[in-house]
Amino acid sequence: MNRLKRYKPSRRTVLKWTHGAMMPLFVWFLLVTPDMVVPLGGHWFALHSNLALVFVSICLLCTVGLMRRGLASRPGPKLQGWARKVHRPLHLAIIWGLFVVALGGFLLGLTSAVQLKAGLWLPIAPPMGWQRANEVVGRLHIYQFYLLGVVILLHAAFHIWRHFRLRDNALRIMAPKVLHRFL
Repeated sequence: MNRLKRYKPSRRTVLKWTHGAMMPLFVWFLLVTPDMVVPLGGHWFALHSNLALVFVSICLLCTVGLMRRGLASRPGPKLQGWARKVHRPLHLAIIWGLFVVALGGFLLGLTSAVQLKAGLWLPIAPPMGWQRANEVVGRLHIYQFYLLGVVILLHAAFHIWRHFRLRDNALRIMAPKVLHRFL
């Protein structure tokens, strides 16, 4: 039985998979809205809804991971001055921003007049029918998502800058080994 130990991935491996899953999902939700998929039919709306459920689940898992163990990364030794000061707040802004986006989705379900379901099967919240609050929450949800998009672009630019300017392999740390030869 000792030779058959269960495989538990390292925190870095989980972080790589999380990044790999979140990047295309985030781009999907930046480009594709529910208003765009509804006219395409039920299968597209179901896909969009299921992707949203996966996205929100990862967001909440990231928040739980932060609360339990803190940030997974520290500034590298080559990171000095302003860049060292920006590192932690930038990562925290993303994780808490993801949580706020998930919370906004919950509030949309709560203020809705109808029962909204994530993935078309999981009830989000009991609908309270607060039309004006639903409109306000809907607008805030959109703004917070695109603001988070700006923060994520800053995050990507920061790590690309680190990788090429400081040559600290910031991108290789998070990229799968298959991509290392291109970095």
